[in-house]
Amino acid sequence: MKGAALRGAKGAARGAGKRGRDAALTEEGAGRWTALELGREARQAGPGLEAGGDGREQRLAPEAGRAGPRSGSQRGRWTALELGREARQAGPGLEAGGDGREQRLAPEAGRAGPRFRLGRNGRGFAAALAGLVVTGLIVLYAASFYNAQDTQAGQFAELYSQLAGVGLGLAALIAASRLDYRLLKKPWVCGGLAVLSLALLALVPIPGVGRMVNGSRRWLRLGPVGFQPSELAKYAMVLFMARALSRREARLDRLVRDIGPLLALPCIMFFLILLQPNLSTAGSILIVAAVMLLLAGARWRHLGVLGVSGLALGAFYALSEPYRRERLLSFRDPFAKLSDEGYQLSQSLLAFGSGGLFGMGLGQGRQKYAFLPYPESDFIFAVVGEDLGLAGCLAILALFLCLIYFGLRIAMACEDRFASLLAGGIVAMLGVQTVMNVAVVIGLMPTTGLPLPFFSAGGTSISIVMAACGVVLGIARRQNL
Repeated sequence: MKGAALRGAKGAARGAGKRGRDAALTEEGAGRWTALELGREARQAGPGLEAGGDGREQRLAPEAGRAGPRSGSQRGRWTALELGREARQAGPGLEAGGDGREQRLAPEAGRAGPRFRLGRNGRGFAAALAGLVVTGLIVLYAASFYNAQDTQAGQFAELYSQLAGVGLGLAALIAASRLDYRLLKKPWVCGGLAVLSLALLALVPIPGVGRMVNGSRRWLRLGPVGFQPSELAKYAMVLFMARALSRREARLDRLVRDIGPLLALPCIMFFLILLQPNLSTAGSILIVAAVMLLLAGARWRHLGVLGVSGLALGAFYALSEPYRRERLLSFRDPFAKLSDEGYQLSQSLLAFGSGGLFGMGLGQGRQKYAFLPYPESDFIFAVVGEDLGLAGCLAILALFLCLIYFGLRIAMACEDRFASLLAGGIVAMLGVQTVMNVAVVIGLMPTTGLPLPFFSAGGTSISIVMAACGVVLGIARRQNL
């Protein structure tokens, strides 16, 4: 009797397995048997199953159920009952019908697609980004509330504007992180963004079109919104260079014939931004273009020639006008020209000296009370030094270093050359801009108008920066980095 029952159980399980295999070959979803139904049939044939010591059913002979990993023993095979248990654990893929039984799935249903998620580097990049955005909003309010008191919106005017930019930037960041970054490689996307940037840059110097602010024509105004086209041009250049350098036919062996054409767009942007004038932003574009050439494998001697040429061009431009020459030389001893070109840097250094090791307290610094020019924009890092001291400055620089570190790890770990160059270029742009701003504020470079990312006031600027960071997160998510 026991042998007959066992043979009956084997036959039922074999029949269930055969029906399962036949159903798997059927193209129509309505004809499929789910693994759960196979398990139900196996349970109905339960008299032939033997319970183990732990209360679980023992696996039947190799013929029962579907085949598992190759093994010399019968315990290497799964029964149809275990298939049913697996199906119940994967319950979200099953749909319940009106009679309480699971509906048979369509051929495509339940099939697992590729899972995209942020790995360790992506999470580190996102955490550093969130820390910089939140800290930037706090510091911006502390730096701007005094000068904003006379505006219609009151002391929160700059903060409200920045919050609007952060909200728009957050939406752009989420969209960019969900977007397949390979769409950015399409010629109509990359080329269209480059052409748009060049057109906007060409409009800025035109009187009546470009907006004059503090002696420089760097802004365009679209209704109530004003923005600097150079902010968009920086990342359009990065996208262009990433696409050009990732092509299979791209070669970097010869300086003039190979590298020269690649630098055409950065050089055009450089000269258009010089017309505003804005040497710091123009220079950052060429510096990042050179960094991307380095990441793509350009030779050091070629980069050396480009570096010397760029320095010579920058020196000629800076010395060609008296006011630029005075500004260039004043940073060596700003207190000697305290009432002229050295005033802004002198007040910045006084702010750092007043802050000491731990600062005077958030919002308690005095230099922003009409002493330090533009405390909410180009020289906001001086407010950090006065309010939070050396410790606060180092903490904020540590956040920037974390952002750059995890961003470069994402770029280096990418298997896709285009993604690697794009992420590396975006991170390099953020890093170069941060280094140049901090160097100006502490007196290591001549005074220039380059904002500090995430901190300086500017709603459109932070929106563009956050969208660019969203692209990096999208790359990390697609590559599971």
